[in-house]
Amino acid sequence: MEFLPGNTVGIDLGTTFSTLAIVNEEGEPTPIPNEDDEVETASVILLAESKHVIVGPNRSRAAMEDPENVVERIKRQMGTVGYHRTFDGHEITPEFVSSLILRKLKQDCERQIGTISNAVITVPYYFNDTRRKSTQDAGRIAGLNVVSIINEPTAAALTYAWHRGELGRSDSTEKRRILIYDLGGGTFDSTVVEYSGNNFHVVSTDGDVKLGGVDWNDRLADYVCQKYQEKYGVNLHQFQKTMQILRNDCDVAKIQLTTREQTSISCRHEGQGISVPVTRELFEELTYDLLQRTADTTQFVVEQAGMKFNDLDAIVMIGGSTLMPQVPRMLEKLTGQKPYVSPDLDPHTAVARGAAIHAAILEAQYNKGNKLSDRVKKLLENVREEDVNSHGLGVVATDPKRNQVVNHIMIPRNTTLPYSISKTFQTNKDGQTRVSIQVMEGDAPDPTACALLGKCRITDLPPNLPKGTPVEVTYSFDKTGRISVSAREKLTNQEARIEIERRGVLTEEEVVKFIQLADQYSIE
Repeated sequence: MEFLPGNTVGIDLGTTFSTLAIVNEEGEPTPIPNEDDEVETASVILLAESKHVIVGPNRSRAAMEDPENVVERIKRQMGTVGYHRTFDGHEITPEFVSSLILRKLKQDCERQIGTISNAVITVPYYFNDTRRKSTQDAGRIAGLNVVSIINEPTAAALTYAWHRGELGRSDSTEKRRILIYDLGGGTFDSTVVEYSGNNFHVVSTDGDVKLGGVDWNDRLADYVCQKYQEKYGVNLHQFQKTMQILRNDCDVAKIQLTTREQTSISCRHEGQGISVPVTRELFEELTYDLLQRTADTTQFVVEQAGMKFNDLDAIVMIGGSTLMPQVPRMLEKLTGQKPYVSPDLDPHTAVARGAAIHAAILEAQYNKGNKLSDRVKKLLENVREEDVNSHGLGVVATDPKRNQVVNHIMIPRNTTLPYSISKTFQTNKDGQTRVSIQVMEGDAPDPTACALLGKCRITDLPPNLPKGTPVEVTYSFDKTGRISVSAREKLTNQEARIEIERRGVLTEEEVVKFIQLADQYSIE
């Protein structure tokens, strides 16, 4: 692991807000405020005039801009190939747009702490390999040496243990089991973590990369649109500018309903207006199924961990959307215990602080030139983190009973990493001269519902091999996410191997091109 000269930070790259944090000289994981003295920067970009972008504009200004010049919720597009946007004559990608957010964070914080060279960036646990690589590419385009990608619930667990004074304590050997319920602006994860002072072990996890606070906003917007159409016969969904303003007003209303029993949402379009009263009870009815999806996932995660809710020592809520009153109420009803709440554990910044702690752990263990104090180094250098894979790894094979091609799971999801397994398969026909191993990511039995990560082939097999010749396939998955696959034909011992590098949407040439392009931009 290579560290460049300069500060190493942790970054929560969020759907709606992003935060940068660092472990300071006193050993405290501290969010660094932006130039507006806010620790959160809105993950919204205004594409202004040529070679100029504005990152994190205030809510009102963004709502009034031409929708063609506003980019938001870009995290949901990470790792996808269907996103198309043109600015300054260049087709820009989610990775490039995300890099502008990262550059803004880096630029603002360097004015306070000096050069930032290395970063740990967080992702939802349920991000697949492509989305993770796209996040890493965004960091590179932003001018950061991304030393690690950490899962958001793992980061939150580190913050929780730090907050309790347990992290790094060799005398803290008692294992605690906690549930991290992470409902952010655009994604959701539920994760069971077991830890002691020096060891963090993720037991099970599940989530949804397209479930978060913005979906609650959209339900309010749909309700207002319905009332408007009933009154005026106009479907507002067809008008981008009006919907942009309405979505912003619905976000404000959602926040107001956190502390109020009732609010109202006004909407005007082409001289015709409406004011729609919304009670907290109505809001909860409109969004009940969204909350239930998080409850169902949480139930599943605890069952996958082989636990019951009364086995958990704490329920920890992370993410700004957990401030909605129905969230802790649902969790208490589901688990039988009140979620952990403390003013020192801010749901908005807990993930960024945990990323900073993880960055400091890596520095203590791998970077001899780090700036950490001796006390902090001693505390962190022996901390070990154990993760699980969020998606299964399989191989395409033929089910002999049904004579059907299936994704045969080699490494199930929620397997503790590192992990290695070997299984023996058979050739499908007489005289087979080669064997192709297709490595799939996903848990569905149907290979077409999964992602192909790579292939390895054994070729030039001897002629006249009988059908049913054994082939041993070995999968290895290390804790950094690197996957190695080998296949060996057991009669002749011919073998093929492949190491699967994390692959994003961008090629290396495209990453370099975007680095050069980003260097030309002025970011406000």
